[in-house]
Amino acid sequence: MIKNDLEYDVTLSWVNGMGRAIAMLERDEEKKNSDPDIWQIHYDGVTSQRQDLQEQVTEYEALIAHNPNQPIVLQIDSMDELSDLLIKARIAFKITQEELAYLCDFTTEQIKLFEDKDYQNASYLDFLAVANALGVEIVDGKFVAELDDFFKQKLANIRLKNHLDDDMKAAS
Repeated sequence: MIKNDLEYDVTLSWVNGMGRAIAMLERDEEKKNSDPDIWQIHYDGVTSQRQDLQEQVTEYEALIAHNPNQPIVLQIDSMDELSDLLIKARIAFKITQEELAYLCDFTTEQIKLFEDKDYQNASYLDFLAVANALGVEIVDGKFVAELDDFFKQKLANIRLKNHLDDDMKAAS
């Protein structure tokens, strides 16, 4: 799962590089004819990896294009990916790690560590605090995230404070 713009740029670069590699493989008639089984394994492997990465790119682009004022239905393939729900919701709502930390009364470093380790280092209560701040719930058997008015106001307050702080720094 792509978690930020840097990972997005790197993944996109890999997708493009693998596209070039696939094109080179397709043109390599000598390898296709001399060792077709090895060629097919190589081709299938690169094609499969590229498809997986392209799906991650598409998902990230959908998350960053999401209107943060609207609820979002979040998809995971297994319960092992439960932590991805929190990261996806944060991205879709255009909330920074610093802002999420403020909403949950954590430090920015805690949120960064949680996300870096896919919340494996978070306690159950920490996980619930983040899920609550992001409004992640199960609705009709689907995971849905929607910021409630309390957290929208809290987010607006921190953004206003940060904006005023930036203006004061610029004026100095």
